[in-house]
Amino acid sequence: MAKQLTPKQLHFARCVAQGMTQADAYREAYNPREGTTAASIHTLASRLMGQVEIRSRVDALVAARERAVAASAVTDREAVVSKLRVWMTGEEETDASRLRAAELLGKASGLFATEVNVTTKDRDPGEVAAEIEARLAALVGAQAEASEDGEGEPLH
Repeated sequence: MAKQLTPKQLHFARCVAQGMTQADAYREAYNPREGTTAASIHTLASRLMGQVEIRSRVDALVAARERAVAASAVTDREAVVSKLRVWMTGEEETDASRLRAAELLGKASGLFATEVNVTTKDRDPGEVAAEIEARLAALVGAQAEASEDGEGEPLH
């Protein structure tokens, strides 16, 4: 059974998930005395974050916020596309400021993004050559089977 967080622990987790430093989140949630040193606050905040329950709560809150942002972006993109479609077909009049607002919202939500991220991995040249040979062998084998059935022309 998971340990229930105290209200202060929950407040600390929320502050960290919102982007505060651990020390600032500790100050916010626990309101330490005036004489408490910065080193003590850092240590106590680090110990809190070391607790599995608190770390899990922070991770869950961050993930929930990321899902909400993604859902909002999708909704914004759908709204922009819908409005642009209505304006394009002439079903509704528009003006330059509305069109500009739709454009900016579309850009902010990634609607007009044209950047493609390609990830590559370093591979040994022998590995690449072996993969190419395997693909060629598969193609030649498929071509040979097709030519036996009279469906294809032989490779030259």
